[in-house]
Amino acid sequence: MRASLDGPPPLFNQGVSARARLAFFSFLAIALIIIDSRVRMLETVRTGLGVVLYPIQQGLLVPSRVASTIGDYFTSVSTLRRENEMLKRKEYDSAQALQQAREMAIENERLRKLLGARAKVGNATVLAPVLYEARDRFSRKLVLHAGSSNGVRPGSPVIDEAGVVGQVTRVFAETSEVTLLTDKDQSIPVQILRNGLRGVAFGGSEPGTLDLRFMAANADIINGDVASTSGLDGVYPSGLMVATVTRVERAAKDQFARIVMTPIAGVESNQHLLVLLIEPAGIPAPPAAVVPTPRKGSRK
Repeated sequence: MRASLDGPPPLFNQGVSARARLAFFSFLAIALIIIDSRVRMLETVRTGLGVVLYPIQQGLLVPSRVASTIGDYFTSVSTLRRENEMLKRKEYDSAQALQQAREMAIENERLRKLLGARAKVGNATVLAPVLYEARDRFSRKLVLHAGSSNGVRPGSPVIDEAGVVGQVTRVFAETSEVTLLTDKDQSIPVQILRNGLRGVAFGGSEPGTLDLRFMAANADIINGDVASTSGLDGVYPSGLMVATVTRVERAAKDQFARIVMTPIAGVESNQHLLVLLIEPAGIPAPPAAVVPTPRKGSRK
């Protein structure tokens, strides 16, 4: 009881002051640093502590590594998606460029063939782009980007590199309308190359065909015969390819054979055509009547 009255109670007993403890531990730390640097006596202790604490260190690093791995995974997925989209876009652009290059190569080849056809024909021509097909479903017509300003006239033949496509039927200043061979109102004089047999081909009753009409049932025409322009109408030059005979029907009761032909030219598949600048030949005038001259001395 007396001891408790002479000093402060144990609850308030502070012991060594904080300043003294700081000085002591600072001196101890400096001493250990000097001793370790000189004799390396703590190397073994430090190594042992490292071995003991290594599993704990690795365990503490697991959450951060898992979080980093998950973040890398989602980052990789997002990066792969972006790269995949970029590759798809590049593939689409490359495919489109390749398709355009192929179309240009095909078109260049067609233009070369048209230039070759121009040299073979030997007449003045106009290279005309095809603008569009006429909207009349009951006719076969094309509109070309060439008109009277280019020298195109009604009746001018229109060809491609393979043969006759049609004939100009209407002309405007900058455009012209072409009636195709397969139109039901179109006709063209032809000649069979194999035997020289002549006739007139009309637009067929079947789409995309021609009919060689008014040919005798026993006419020497067979499948595969090729017909060219005869040149008798004064509009189409002779020797232009027209069509190939694909079907010949003969019946004993009919006076004429039914002959179906397919055009050789690309009647509905061209982007450029050649218009021949040919003046249609006029019908020759009949010879003047000869008036007999009366002889001298003849009786009246």
